[in-house]
Amino acid sequence: MSKSDPRLRDAERDSKVSRRTLIATGVSGGFALLAPPIAAQSLTGALSMQITISPNGNVATLINVFVVEPGRQQALLDLLIEGTETFFSKQPGFLAASFHKSKDGLRVVNYGQWRSARDIEVFRSHPDFRAYVARIVALAKSDAMLCDVDYVRSA
Repeated sequence: MSKSDPRLRDAERDSKVSRRTLIATGVSGGFALLAPPIAAQSLTGALSMQITISPNGNVATLINVFVVEPGRQQALLDLLIEGTETFFSKQPGFLAASFHKSKDGLRVVNYGQWRSARDIEVFRSHPDFRAYVARIVALAKSDAMLCDVDYVRSA
C-alpha cells in the first residue's frame, strides 16, 4: 500500500475514530488496535491495524509461550496463523494477534489483544476451540497467561 492510497490517507487524517468504528474496521480486515491508526496489511492483504502496547488497561492481553521440538517451529506457526485467520479473528472481542519466532527455532510467542477477559473465556468455551487446541498440543507445549501491560517505553 502506497502513501497515495486513499485508505491510508483517511486513516492518517482521522485520528478521532471512535473505538467502535476502529474495532469494526480492523476486525473486518483481520486485526485492530485501540490507539492512533497506523495502516498495515494482514496476511489476506486487507487494510488492517497494528497492535499497540499501552499500559492504559483498555484491553485484555493474552500471552502464550509455545515450546516445540527442533524443526517443528514453522509447522506450529502455520497452525497458529491458520487458527487466527479462520477462528480467533472471527470471535467477539478479538482485537489483534502477533506471533514471534525465537531465533533458536524452539519457541513461538503469541501476543494477543482482546476487548475483555470475558471475551477470552467465551472463545475458550467454543466447541471448535477444543479441536484446535488438540492440534496445537500435538506440536508444542504451551503456557498461557492473562496479563496487564504495566510499563512501556518507546524511543
